[in-house]
Amino acid sequence: MPFDPKIRGPLDVRPLLQLMSAGAWQVELAHERDCHLVIWITRGQGRVLLDGQCRGFGPHTALCIPARTLFSLELGRQCIGQVLRIGEDIPSGLPETPMQIRINDMQEQGRINALFDAALREQQVADDHTAKAITSYADLVGIHLQRLWVRAPENRKPTAARRLCRAYCARLAQDAEGAFNMAGHASELGVTPTHLTRVCKQETGKTAAALLTERQLHAARSLLASTRLPMRDIAQSLGFGSAAYFTRFITQHTGSTPSDLRKKAHGAQLASGRNP
Repeated sequence: MPFDPKIRGPLDVRPLLQLMSAGAWQVELAHERDCHLVIWITRGQGRVLLDGQCRGFGPHTALCIPARTLFSLELGRQCIGQVLRIGEDIPSGLPETPMQIRINDMQEQGRINALFDAALREQQVADDHTAKAITSYADLVGIHLQRLWVRAPENRKPTAARRLCRAYCARLAQDAEGAFNMAGHASELGVTPTHLTRVCKQETGKTAAALLTERQLHAARSLLASTRLPMRDIAQSLGFGSAAYFTRFITQHTGSTPSDLRKKAHGAQLASGRNP
């Protein structure tokens, strides 16, 4: 499909830490995004929740996170990397499968570095050809990762437990309006809440209820930071019964009221020169 310059969405390469410019909660809480991410870790360690599993990672790890995929990141202090972002409506050859690949071969590492550097140089040129050039490099990144994935030790047949946790995480990512509680999700998946909780704890280190709470909390904080919607509208859009219940939920899990979080987020945006 030819590139359409009118399609909107993020299309850039940026430092990994910019994903948490408004606070660590932006990556540490389980959530999904409306863009494809390829994260290239060049130094440090951390943990990632991806594809229904939580695993550690080290230097020279590539993370492919398709749009609308539930994930979270815990980054160590020395963690450094780059992120390629492609809007979900922009045609690209990035994989549709979540991937975590440790790349040990130095030549393969050099290829990934070269593709990210080339995309970054095009971004700095910023002319009429930049968008098409970046998507072309993204296509090459995607092709390279899919070749590596075929023989990657991480690419092994998932267990029944992981398949269930993967299905639950997919449901959380799709349930933007909070139509289901944890028991409702379990029922739709054909298992008991107790079994779902046990499996999620085994695969991710977090209970099913904790993952649901994280996803709701991230969505709420994102809306508080990026919009001026009234509290009742945010509460309704996320499936809370009332603005009062929404306020109690936010206060219980953050120690601050929704209004305080909004003021802090908007203040940080003004200080950095961005409009809230």
